[in-house]
Amino acid sequence: MKRNSLTEGNIAKALIKLALPIMGTSFVQMAYNLTDMMWVGRLGSLSVAAVGTAGFFIWLSMALIYISKIGAEVGVAQSVGRDDLSAVKSYVKSSIDINIRLALGYGLLLILFKNQLIGFFNLDHQEVVSQATAYLTIIALGMIFSFINPVFTAILNGYGNSRVPFIINVIGLITNMILDPILILGLGPIPAMGVMGAAIATVASQMIVTSVFLLETKKHPEVFSNLKLFSSIDKARVKEIVRLGAPVALQSGLFTIFAMFIARIIAQWGPVPVAVQRIGSQIEAISWMTAGGFATALSTFTGQNFGAGKWDRIYKGYFSAILMVGSIGLFATGLLIFGGGTIFNAFLREEEALRIGIIYLRILGYSQLFMCIEIATGGAFNGLGKTIPPSIVGIIFNALRIPSAMILSAIDTIGLDGVWWSISMSSVFKGVILTAWFILFLSRYHSKSKVKSALSH
Repeated sequence: MKRNSLTEGNIAKALIKLALPIMGTSFVQMAYNLTDMMWVGRLGSLSVAAVGTAGFFIWLSMALIYISKIGAEVGVAQSVGRDDLSAVKSYVKSSIDINIRLALGYGLLLILFKNQLIGFFNLDHQEVVSQATAYLTIIALGMIFSFINPVFTAILNGYGNSRVPFIINVIGLITNMILDPILILGLGPIPAMGVMGAAIATVASQMIVTSVFLLETKKHPEVFSNLKLFSSIDKARVKEIVRLGAPVALQSGLFTIFAMFIARIIAQWGPVPVAVQRIGSQIEAISWMTAGGFATALSTFTGQNFGAGKWDRIYKGYFSAILMVGSIGLFATGLLIFGGGTIFNAFLREEEALRIGIIYLRILGYSQLFMCIEIATGGAFNGLGKTIPPSIVGIIFNALRIPSAMILSAIDTIGLDGVWWSISMSSVFKGVILTAWFILFLSRYHSKSKVKSALSH
């Protein structure tokens, strides 16, 4: 596999070259979700609410995926920076081992307790409940594919090869775009399967992506050959992967759990706001997935340069990335505030849903700059192996969304909008605090590295 070294050369060019395919991969994942929502939206807000409800448990699976994903990404990147190929293979083997075990366990859990899990939301509409349960069951049966694909992507990204995962994920997107209308609405002898069709299309697309990734690994024996999965466990490496990934996993898992409680608050206003929030969050993903692409690129860049001991490049790389991500955040702010109606109209055209959706996007628009900066800064922390600070900030302010949503929504003049404001304002605080924390951390270590460099000469 061709290694892309990020420890030399033009910093901005290196970041952009690495970030663009990762951003493309993120947009592919977003397009998966948006494609489903666009076609499911043709069935009405009840079907959207069903997919949205089941989607929380798919979202929760990301917490488990992050354990091996972050561990692989950071471990591989730092090992590449040290030119330690044996460590690279060790991280690859251990991360895949962990990932497959977690996928099988979580999928089984969803199948066994699907009724209780959907029942958590106290949905009054039986049609929504039955559709959500069916959707969740099908997704659970294909959970292994949605787990393993992000880890293959992380391994290649950590190696500095972000183009291949992008191409492979695009293949999955195209498959999903073809299957969605056929299976959801029906075509010829194929019956309309509605929400179940959306789930089948997603699983089939992810399965194809996994198959292509497996074919790709055969081209790179120096990294993927003789891994001997499940034959032996490198306890030290597994412990290191869990150390790196667990804080991010905990933050992601708690974020989803907090979002479930927010959804219960929203459900007081009926299924339409639930559907609006589901679609609105997918639209907002335009900015946070773009920022996530830069975060992953910055994590790899920081990890390789940390492994090589090049703090000056880390310092310059961080501020170059923040400048680029900040521009994306400002663009997203303008798009959501001024173009919300046009965007939302592509998904739901019911008058009440459109009215609520425009307000949702406008309020969330004010936080986009801060959210983008927070995400990118989290990537920089991860690259250094310091995954705890972003998790602390994220967990605290995501948790505060629940009481603030309850308090604000209880005010008659604010109502449902209070829930949207609680989400938006917490993102502002997270962006400001985490960025300040990293700048102080970076300045201290950058100064130390300058002193050591001067003394060595």
